[in-house]
Amino acid sequence: MSELTRAPIRFLLSDMDGTLLLPDHSLSRRTIEAVRSLREAGVLFSLATGRPPKAMLQQIEALGVDLPTAAFNGGTLVNPDGSILVAHYLPATAALTALALFADRSDVEVWVFSGGDWLLKDPDGPMVPREQHGLGYPPVVVDSFEPYLERIDKIVATSNNADLLIELEALLLPKVQEQAQVSRSQPVYLDVTAMQANKGAALATLAEFLGVPLEHTAALGDGGNDPAMFHQAGLSIAMGQAEEAVKRQADVVTGANTEDGAAQAIEQYILNHPHRAAL
Repeated sequence: MSELTRAPIRFLLSDMDGTLLLPDHSLSRRTIEAVRSLREAGVLFSLATGRPPKAMLQQIEALGVDLPTAAFNGGTLVNPDGSILVAHYLPATAALTALALFADRSDVEVWVFSGGDWLLKDPDGPMVPREQHGLGYPPVVVDSFEPYLERIDKIVATSNNADLLIELEALLLPKVQEQAQVSRSQPVYLDVTAMQANKGAALATLAEFLGVPLEHTAALGDGGNDPAMFHQAGLSIAMGQAEEAVKRQADVVTGANTEDGAAQAIEQYILNHPHRAAL
């Protein structure tokens, strides 16, 4: 669909890490200003991320987000007051299958998110400092994940060996088919969530909640968990540093997150839409 015929955007749902955020997890001034201009133009804006809800609070405040947001890849939708709008938990059978597959891999760290906590067995894993910096809070060390099986929001296998995570993704998918979503939110993170926990479903739910037809929505992201919302949105935008497989599923590609690509996309494809003033 050409820029001239595409419907003007009334709601933008954006990924956070690798999209709005710089590699150090900060927001650039240009991105903050672009989101402010978006909201001043009457375009609704919210966030969809693999992060837990409490790891979004700083960005929600900085960007002035006053709508429900999607955490855990869409598994949990959270109202602005912190109450839960929707929550989907990973089935215990799928959780056990994933944990068993990841258990004997010496170069893979396994994390479980449950009840707002980040749970792990090894607090000295090499990926822990990166995650703690990104989340803004420390993990809880446990001896076993079993007590949490009935209420797991997300399991993460993480490793600096990105090729290994691709291999594990391919191995796990057929084992949990129709039970769980398996996707790499970033090259070094393999996420396992409930089947209903995907950003596409989150976009559709939020659009309906807000009364915005899907053809008037846009999705912006960079990871393997973002095409699910690309396929629902009227306009899908991939970040410049995204893997080729992600870019191919988007309508357009913007600059990298290190180049203020999210702000570029907002300015070029949404604020400067030829029919924006008609809304």
